[in-house]
Amino acid sequence: MSQQPFSLRTILHAWPLILVIAATGLFLGVVLSFLRPLEYSSTTRLIIRQNLGAVDVYTAARSAERVADDLSIGIYTDEVYDAVLEHSAAIDESYFGEERRKIRDNWEDAISTAVSRGTGYLTIKVYHTDVAQAELVASTIATVLTEQGTDFTSGTNIEIRVVDQPLNSKWPVRPNILVNAFSGLVLGLLAGVGYVLIESERMRRRHTFINE
Repeated sequence: MSQQPFSLRTILHAWPLILVIAATGLFLGVVLSFLRPLEYSSTTRLIIRQNLGAVDVYTAARSAERVADDLSIGIYTDEVYDAVLEHSAAIDESYFGEERRKIRDNWEDAISTAVSRGTGYLTIKVYHTDVAQAELVASTIATVLTEQGTDFTSGTNIEIRVVDQPLNSKWPVRPNILVNAFSGLVLGLLAGVGYVLIESERMRRRHTFINE
């Protein structure tokens, strides 16, 4: 019968220790997740159309995509933030802080945008500890863009419509506890295996040195 490789035999022999280290990694992944408040999400989607006259479909789609890119960047600006708060007094302004730099950081952290390539679709996702506030911010951003979108892009003859009303998550989505727990487990396994192999090699060299 062929002998198992030394490293594999070492790992199999030390599996209880590796399991303990992996479980510790999983535990830390879960615990560290709760260092950040649990946040819900609310997602809405807009479509941007641009009237360019007699142009081919590809050119029109690329132009709409460019405008969507402009808006996806403009959402993070102070001007859009101020317009959103002015539009809805029900938004909890204190959630984003008082000092401008802190407000900007929190606003950028609370918003996620994505543009569907080759189209004029812009998806906006808002994260908040209060799901009702997340929905309110998402819907207000959509309203501001549909009414004032031309102020945040260099494009002209633009039509912006909401195609998907805000859809709220049923459970907190950030931080992702399952992903963090799995990552902790995998890192724990790798750390455990690495530790066992390093210690085994150290003991082997020590044994060889003593017997020389």
